Amino acid sequence: MIRTALAAALLFATPAAAQTLTPDQTARVDQIVAQALAGAQVPSASIAIVRDGKIVYAKAYGDQGPGLPRTTADARYPIASVSKQFTAAAVLLLEDESKLDLDDKVAKYLPEVSGADRITIRQLLSHTAGLQDYWPQDYSFAAMEKPTTPQGIVDRWGKKPLDFEPGSAWQYSNTGYVIAGMIVEKVSGMKLMAYLDARIFKPLGMHPIDQDKAIGKGFPQPTHRFALGPVRPAKPAAPGWLWAAGELAMTASDLAKWDIARIDRSVLAPDDWKEQETEVRLADGSPSHYGLGVSLGEHDGTPTVSHGGEAVGFLSENLVIPDKRYAVVALVNADFGNVQGTITDGITDLLYPSAQAATPSLDQTRDALARKLYDQLRAGTLDRSLLTQDAAYYFDATATADYRASLGALGEPQAFVPLGKPRLRGGFVNRNYGITYAGQHLVAITYAEPGPEGRFEQFIVMPRD
Repeated sequence: MIRTALAAALLFATPAAAQTLTPDQTARVDQIVAQALAGAQVPSASIAIVRDGKIVYAKAYGDQGPGLPRTTADARYPIASVSKQFTAAAVLLLEDESKLDLDDKVAKYLPEVSGADRITIRQLLSHTAGLQDYWPQDYSFAAMEKPTTPQGIVDRWGKKPLDFEPGSAWQYSNTGYVIAGMIVEKVSGMKLMAYLDARIFKPLGMHPIDQDKAIGKGFPQPTHRFALGPVRPAKPAAPGWLWAAGELAMTASDLAKWDIARIDRSVLAPDDWKEQETEVRLADGSPSHYGLGVSLGEHDGTPTVSHGGEAVGFLSENLVIPDKRYAVVALVNADFGNVQGTITDGITDLLYPSAQAATPSLDQTRDALARKLYDQLRAGTLDRSLLTQDAAYYFDATATADYRASLGALGEPQAFVPLGKPRLRGGFVNRNYGITYAGQHLVAITYAEPGPEGRFEQFIVMPRD
């Protein structure tokens, strides 16, 4: 049922808003999306672009699946963890109502949570609470075959020993957001979705739904791949698993309306937006690059506010550059390929090209170090000072010999390029690389300690297609 993505992109791309980009920009945007879909065999994408604080382009591409008679930009895709900023916004609104404080201890509301007397609500929202993440995997595990509840997640994961002392480290935790959502409901006296609908969605003219209901007729079909196998329909998790950590499904234009509110400082008070976009630093003063439900970065020296999301069969990316009054949204019905990042990066680079940096950036430094390690592996000259203890264990005599024999035989690679954007996971920075030889494509999946000289925790090379 899944047609070739490129053919579908060309045949079924449908505009949904007035096009105020130049004809050349429009053609380049379409090309960026079509090439990204075809390159990764992702079935469909839906995008929205904001310029000067207005939606100037919204379009759907490809094959959204048998649940939709035609490809449409009105289709709602699960946005998964992009939802976290809405949960955080609900907390900020309740603080405005003097019903809670960001620095309240969790024990005031849910004393049964591990470390509740030491964890603040702010730490829940900034992933600095130390609570173990209940879903670090990039797939649905066995328990997700059955429905769950927020309390069920707390009982299984929220009562485990903390991974670290609150405030001392940063580690992504869906568990913390489930607890935050429970606090919202307890304090507001309303269901989380009802509170968000009343305070945010209706005022902005947004029409999201619970992602657990965005299944079947009228909705994009989730898809995945096993390694380099065929694109297959994916089975969604049972209800209740994402909730306050990723509960929403919406159109790209709906998410763009929220981005415009961020740009205009509307719906939330200006100081709430500022609070959400203020980096939460760790106890030792080191940066987290994260606010309250949003990642914080830069594009060519200008601050960015962004977040990605992953549900079973779906990926999403939302990038806002408030100072430029610009935003871009990319939603795809596949949980592989990082097409959403390729699209948002490509469109942003098209509309706001970066000036050439005078000195290497952190990413350029890390990319060069990854290439250095790859060359060592194929030459059999591995410098173990570049590896963590776990990676050194992985690269035993057998692994090192296999890497040298199989990669060395290929000769010099034609290309070694980064795929997508870096992301934090399990305390490490994940960066992936595409490696090209004549007639053969490989991928290196790497994890490394943060910083320009961080050691590699993982450097696994495998076929890409």
